[in-house]
Amino acid sequence: MIFARRLMAGTVAVLLVTVLVLVIFAERSLRGDLERDVQSSLEGEARLVRAALPADSLAWPEFVIRFGRAGAVRVTLIDRSGRVRADTDVPPAELRTVENHGHRPEVLAAMAGGTGTAKRRSATIGSDLMYVQVDAVVGSTQRSVLLAALLAVVLGSVLAWAAGRSIARPLTETAEAARAIAAGAEPRFPHSGIPDVEAMVAALRGMHEELDARFDALRRKQAETQALVNAMVEGVLSCDARGRVVTANPAARRMLGYPADRTIPELQVLFHHKDAREAVDATLRGETVPDREVLLDTRTCLLSARPLPGGGAVVVLHDLTDVRRLETIRRDFVANVSHELKTPITSITGAPDAAAGGRSARPLTDRIGTLAAGAAPGPGGAGAPGSLGSDRASVPEPARVLGRGGAGGRVAGG
Repeated sequence: MIFARRLMAGTVAVLLVTVLVLVIFAERSLRGDLERDVQSSLEGEARLVRAALPADSLAWPEFVIRFGRAGAVRVTLIDRSGRVRADTDVPPAELRTVENHGHRPEVLAAMAGGTGTAKRRSATIGSDLMYVQVDAVVGSTQRSVLLAALLAVVLGSVLAWAAGRSIARPLTETAEAARAIAAGAEPRFPHSGIPDVEAMVAALRGMHEELDARFDALRRKQAETQALVNAMVEGVLSCDARGRVVTANPAARRMLGYPADRTIPELQVLFHHKDAREAVDATLRGETVPDREVLLDTRTCLLSARPLPGGGAVVVLHDLTDVRRLETIRRDFVANVSHELKTPITSITGAPDAAAGGRSARPLTDRIGTLAAGAAPGPGGAGAPGSLGSDRASVPEPARVLGRGGAGGRVAGG
């Protein structure tokens, strides 16, 4: 787990920095304390040497050698002129070759009646006399501190790894639950003893329940809308901003000749006629196209289109093919009836003159001509005022035309 590794690395880094600071400050503090202890011890031993020093100066070399071996210290006796009279590390025969110590600060301070101390490497024997014991103690202490620090780092790393896993596991499971929610799957929420993580899991669970409720409502609305669109007799098409068809109801597929298993092409390719393409292009540019009659191959449709706010358009097609076919049938029927009625009516208009025996039958023939003219299709169609059907009711009572050519012969129209 990345979180656990980072937590462990952070813990180890903190431990290392802490140990480093601890070692540095502990070394300085310990060294200072040891220096003060050594200095106090040396001052006490110096006073002891002064008190036990023989009165005979010839016995000084043997005394300092015996005292130095017994106390494991270096003792140097210097007279007031700065000349070395005895030294535990220098044989008596070589004392004349030792440099004069009269100019050294600790010697000057001692000759002035005080106590002189100095931190300096000895040129006589080539070692740091005062710090031999101090460095040994400090080094041993440092090794102990470093060993304890290493153990602390190991234990801290193990504890950090365990703590990281206990924290990272619910976080990882929470992330998996969030991905399951995004994918529409059923999530599994973790349980953690950490209050902050539990609060986050509870918030995520509440969000999932709220999203489920909202998605259910949206699905119900979508199903209702889909059922309503599919039940429409008008064809409905929706497309995106590039003209690709996203939704098409069964009526639209039936009008366009595309079954449910076929993909409808883009609107610019779908409509072949110029009027329909212009309407679609105008809608994709953001214009609203009102009712416009267009041709779709063998069908006549009324097209309406509106742009969508986020890009795209909705196109509604109303099939007018049957309406236009019925109008054509009606016009043909009226024209045929008018033509068929003209011939008999023309014959009828000549019959009154023949029946009148030479007398004028002008009024009756004018009336029959009017009936013939009314049979022709006019602006009002077959059932309009002035047509044959309406004028038949206005024909007067059967006209009687009397002739004198026979014995009481009578011709009557009835």
